Amino acid sequence: MKKKVYYFNSLILHSITFFFQKMFMLFIISFIIVPVLKCCGTETSTYTTQYDEVDIKEIMGNERLLVAYIGCLLDKNPCTPEGKELKRNIPDALQSDCSKCSDKQRENADAWIEFMIDNRPEDWTKLEERYNPDGSYRTKYLEGKHNATSNVDESK
Repeated sequence: MKKKVYYFNSLILHSITFFFQKMFMLFIISFIIVPVLKCCGTETSTYTTQYDEVDIKEIMGNERLLVAYIGCLLDKNPCTPEGKELKRNIPDALQSDCSKCSDKQRENADAWIEFMIDNRPEDWTKLEERYNPDGSYRTKYLEGKHNATSNVDESK
């Protein structure tokens, strides 16, 4: 009879231990692992808009600023905070076709690329070698420019 009681008690003890082990694991997963993954494991859906109000036309019209930004992007000069952010985001923006860009960032990027290709082709070539070696952005810009010219010609 003693063996049966001992067996019954150990079975209950084992069941209780098993239950608390499972509850502990559930707690760890629910309150520690999942929040950490949510916080740090997912990418943000857009780039920071902190620098969206930077006047891109002022930079393009000021030789000193323009040379400083180009030098930053080519690792020849120190970078301003917005230059660092731009430099950090360029590879992803090019790869994802600027899918995380705000409308203002997309507008500024298009203006910058257009300006560089049309007015600073030597600097554009250096930037392109570093950030877009397959030339896809130049091709996209030139196709867009050709289509815009064709649409203007057709409307005349």
